[in-house]
Parts: sequence; structure tokens; C-alpha cells
Amino acid sequence: MANKSSASSAPAGLTSMSSEDIRNRQWTEAEKQALRDASEAQSAGRQLPAEEYEDIPRLTEEQLSHLVRLRGARKKVAVSVRLDPQVLEWLRSKGEGHLTRINDILTNLMEAERRTGSGR
Repeated sequence: MANKSSASSAPAGLTSMSSEDIRNRQWTEAEKQALRDASEAQSAGRQLPAEEYEDIPRLTEEQLSHLVRLRGARKKVAVSVRLDPQVLEWLRSKGEGHLTRINDILTNLMEAERRTGSGR
């Protein structure tokens, strides 16, 4: 379980927001466009200048640790896999969605290998 960071230990410029705050927030068009631009730049493998990120509200480490990958609707294939008991226990300890978490971990590894060309 992640420790909650106190306001006094938060880096300057960060605003404390719960996931509920983020879900219910009314985003301005400028913020939405800034997020779209940042997403497109990241997908293309380029970095935007820092001023391009100014309209995007900053998230805390705790908030970032609770984010999950949004995936497009892809058809999945059912498989059977055998895991070490401690691995399954660790995945389940993270809350609901442990099977989705396995897929996310493997997807991240696959994408990292593709970017670096280090796959076997």
C-alpha cells in the first residue's frame, strides 16, 4: 500500500487531487488540447518544450501509481498460464484486475523491447 504524501513534502507546483477530483473535473479546451498534443508527441517519440505542458495539471506520485493503461478495444485470446504463488499473491494484493495487470505488464515489456530493438 502506497504511503500518502503530505502537502509539506509535495514538490513545489503540485496540486493534490484525488482520482475522483480528476474524474469530475471540468477540463478546459486548452487543457484538453495540451493533453492531446502531449500524447501525440509522446506517441511519435518526441518531447514537447516545457511550456507546452504548463496547462496540464500535475499529478502526485501516489496518483500516478494508481493509473492504469487505457487500451483500445482489442480482441484478446484466452490462455492458461501457471504462475508462482508469490507472483499471483503480489498481483492480487494490488486490487481488482490482476489478470488485466498481467497483460499490462507484458504489453509494457513488449513495447519497451520494440523501442530498443532488444527482443530475442
